[in-house]
Amino acid sequence: MTTQPSASSPGTTGAACTVDIRRTLSAAVAPSVWGTTYIVTTELLPAGHPLFAGLLRSLPAGVMVLALTRTLPRGAWWGRAAVLGVLNIGMFLPLLFVAAQRLPGGVAATLGAVQPLAVAALSVPLLRERPAPRRIVWGLSGVAGVGLVVIGPEAALDAVGIAAGLTGAVTMALGVTLTKRWGRPACVGPMEFAGWQLTAGGVFLLPPAFLVEGTPPAIGPGAALGYLWLGLVGGLVAYSLWFQGIARLPVASIAVLTLLSPLVAAVLGAAVLGQTLGPVQITGFVLCSAAIVAGQLPAPGRASRRRPQDGADTGRPKERTAR
Repeated sequence: MTTQPSASSPGTTGAACTVDIRRTLSAAVAPSVWGTTYIVTTELLPAGHPLFAGLLRSLPAGVMVLALTRTLPRGAWWGRAAVLGVLNIGMFLPLLFVAAQRLPGGVAATLGAVQPLAVAALSVPLLRERPAPRRIVWGLSGVAGVGLVVIGPEAALDAVGIAAGLTGAVTMALGVTLTKRWGRPACVGPMEFAGWQLTAGGVFLLPPAFLVEGTPPAIGPGAALGYLWLGLVGGLVAYSLWFQGIARLPVASIAVLTLLSPLVAAVLGAAVLGQTLGPVQITGFVLCSAAIVAGQLPAPGRASRRRPQDGADTGRPKERTAR
């Protein structure tokens, strides 16, 4: 198999399937890494500073990429990078931390699991895709599966936390859908693209982080390690793989991969914090895993539809240059 097979050739079904598996596994690294956010936040980071946590997770890594690559947006991409950075990072990260701090981890994770459903809804007006009942069914299955895995009998509801969790899910769903619609400019790699958005999201968070939360908290060795992990691995590496996956995979397939985050968080909770996974949780794992796998399968009769070339990395084939 060649390094860059033509995924748009209907006759290369086996090769395309192999490439899809490789790309899916690569993209799946991002939500799997994001699944470590809850345990890192609760065990290593100072509490009560969601804006500061989001700021350190985005701005330093973004500025580092800009300094190393010296690649800046051009033309319309200044505005697009700013919009995507605010949606995918600047708004999403603090909402995620607020939900995690005001709600039990299970409730927050279940609210975040509605993201595939939001992407399915947004794909109709933004990507001109037909509504697919199978997406709704598997999206609901994923939410139910996550709920079974992570929601315990002690779960409590908080209006602000619920609003933050749902708004964060919809915000990132909009960011994912717009990223698919706009693609990314030619000759710009996924790391540079992630750097643009991390910088834009960090700049967006800079004023409210200091105006709302005031003086940054003291950072000890444990917190420094946590911020380093969230910024470099959970930020730069994960977002680079994520945006690359959005460009190369169907948007519905990439969205359902976000269900991996609460599953990884539950596994870490059991392995590190001694939390118990009983029969109900195992059932949820099976249901959620089935939703993830089903979300990667092509719709009946659409297996040979046109896909972007491996080297183009754009969500829309007609857009090949930065504007």
